[in-house]
Amino acid sequence: MTASEMFGVSVKDMPGEVRRRAKAINFGIIYGISAFGLANQLGIGREEAGAYIKKYFERFPGIRAYMNESKAFVRSHGHVTTIFGRVCHYPQASSKNPQERAFVERQAINAPIQGSASDIIRRAMIRMEGALADAGLSVRMLLQVHDELVFEAPEAEVERALPVIRKVMIDAPFPAVSLKVPLQVDARAAGNWDEAH
Repeated sequence: MTASEMFGVSVKDMPGEVRRRAKAINFGIIYGISAFGLANQLGIGREEAGAYIKKYFERFPGIRAYMNESKAFVRSHGHVTTIFGRVCHYPQASSKNPQERAFVERQAINAPIQGSASDIIRRAMIRMEGALADAGLSVRMLLQVHDELVFEAPEAEVERALPVIRKVMIDAPFPAVSLKVPLQVDARAAGNWDEAH
């Protein structure tokens, strides 16, 4: 969606390069990237990178508000929380060193996002074995990679397993948290993890 908004390309027909640029912009801005840093990352001029950052904040003004609120909150409280209430402490938020404070502020912006994603995947993992067993499947969860889960399944069970896995992952926040935007989960079967991408 970010790429579509930023570059005026429909989500359906989006080239991989456009998606990659939007991802770099999204994550870079959340981490406090400068025009210089974004230019280096994307292999573009500093002016073009600066224009992307400016356009991003114009299109998504709530992001700047969130970033400013997160910085103010960590300065006054010394911690931030995930959407599930897990606390991430930052005693250095009141440091006299401006570089250390800036580093903590970037962490405070990112921690609720990454921490909440971590909470969600953990909740899915805890529920997965029972859901697969209840569905009469012998599928095994092998590995977690960021927001992905990797499974091993007999070929005869793949088509029945995919909807079970998707449902567990989509429903992972419930009942503790009801999200305003529903989670999207892609589930694919392949001979190995690389082929699934």
